[in-house]
Amino acid sequence: MTESPRRRPTGRRPGDSGTRDAILDAALTLFAERGYEGASVRAIAAAAGVDSALLRHFFTDKPTLFTTVVADRTAIPGRIGAAIGSAAAGAGWAAADAYLRLWESDETRPVLLSLVRSAATSPAAAQMLRETLFSRVLAQSGVPSENVVRLALAGTHLLGIAVARHVVLLPPLVDLTLEELVAQVGPTIHRYLTGTHLDPPAPQEPGA
Repeated sequence: MTESPRRRPTGRRPGDSGTRDAILDAALTLFAERGYEGASVRAIAAAAGVDSALLRHFFTDKPTLFTTVVADRTAIPGRIGAAIGSAAAGAGWAAADAYLRLWESDETRPVLLSLVRSAATSPAAAQMLRETLFSRVLAQSGVPSENVVRLALAGTHLLGIAVARHVVLLPPLVDLTLEELVAQVGPTIHRYLTGTHLDPPAPQEPGA
């Protein structure tokens, strides 16, 4: 009796501990390039070199995969939240520097581009942006719930600047150094976060 061909395994391959990471890496790249709607499950699987059933095995569906990419492939919420929560005397400058510096990094810029492009074209992705980014920043920062509007104003202001600088490529903003940009927007972000006006914090000595 002729045996029927064995089916290609669709679960996790024994010993292949990098499969999940390969999927997340491929998803990050394609979400950044094509946005949430444009990056198909099949294309992500092909880029990762796996069967598309593996994506469902690890992540159930594309929204869950997208959320996991944001959560597992970025320290964005933690960095911003920590900057806001640990530098009350200069929270505006610290938050502006932490957020805008993430856009300057080759490591985190693709994640941010993915979030922005996806949220602009997909209501589902916009909801995930709120749940995975804003809520985590809020939790990490320790900002009281009554100040959530202040945090939202600061966040949207910084987002607009980042999009103008890195997506629209608006010349006056592109031409500024990061330090110059933070010096310009820091006082406004500080006022959003604290409701007070404050002179810029004094520069710290190297190693301080």
